[in-house]
Amino acid sequence: MYNGIINIYKEAGFTSHDVVAKLRGILKQKKIGHTGTLDPEAVGVLPVCLGKGTKVCDLLTDKDKVYETVMRLGVATDTQDMTGRVLKESPVEASKEALEAVLEQFRGAYSQIPPMYSALKVQGKKLYELAREGQVIERKPRQVKILDLELLEFEADGIHVHMRVHCSKGTYIRTLCHDIGEKLGCGAAMEKLTRIQVGVFKIEDALTLAEVENYVQNQQIDSVIRSIDSMFAMWPAGRVDASADRLLYNGNMFYRKDLILEEKREPESGEKFRVYDSQGKFCAVYAYDGRRRIFKNEKMFV
Repeated sequence: MYNGIINIYKEAGFTSHDVVAKLRGILKQKKIGHTGTLDPEAVGVLPVCLGKGTKVCDLLTDKDKVYETVMRLGVATDTQDMTGRVLKESPVEASKEALEAVLEQFRGAYSQIPPMYSALKVQGKKLYELAREGQVIERKPRQVKILDLELLEFEADGIHVHMRVHCSKGTYIRTLCHDIGEKLGCGAAMEKLTRIQVGVFKIEDALTLAEVENYVQNQQIDSVIRSIDSMFAMWPAGRVDASADRLLYNGNMFYRKDLILEEKREPESGEKFRVYDSQGKFCAVYAYDGRRRIFKNEKMFV
């Protein structure tokens, strides 16, 4: 079984679920999970967790994301993108200066109402299922953060806007486009979406399903699977003494004297560590309790 994370380039026409299903066939294993849904027509980075790597799915879902999108001004649709039914068309008179002024209003924290055509669940049903039945459910606004919003191009036709968006988890780019259109007074819908980065995973390193299949056939797939412990590279590492291996394997606490740190210093209370067994195998993330001088298990990967 493969364990780790693989950076997939999701192509248009595939759902995130489709990607997982196809990878199960290519890799011949069931334990696979993706780290955040991309719309079927959207493309780009989709980190996929394999085997024990599925335990970091929630960690990757929480990461900031970077998108490039094309927004079309002068139109509003029921899905907030150009795959939906057009509800209204309006003349567009926005200048580049007016557009820049509106974009500035969305930089930073922003209250966003999730779209009806989304996978969020209400009373056990996904919102898009209710939307297809003709229902519109009241949705509570959610606080998201637009860390950066860059205008890349305002096309000469005056209706196509290219943007790069660096945002927090849970941000709907379709809704951002819709809300920008509302502020401009002409409406807007998302026409194209490319996810170019999720945490450390970048689009230039992403592999199509066909490329993954080639790596498998050439017995080189291990070279493109990122190790689980690399996801915790921001935390220092330590190796337990052989006498504490059993405690580590069982997820038990162990004492400060049992852990040999890579950095020759004393740990700080509350600090997290990548913990390896005496043979150098990554096993878990532990946190240090300075008062009791013990390490307590946070997450196991054995």
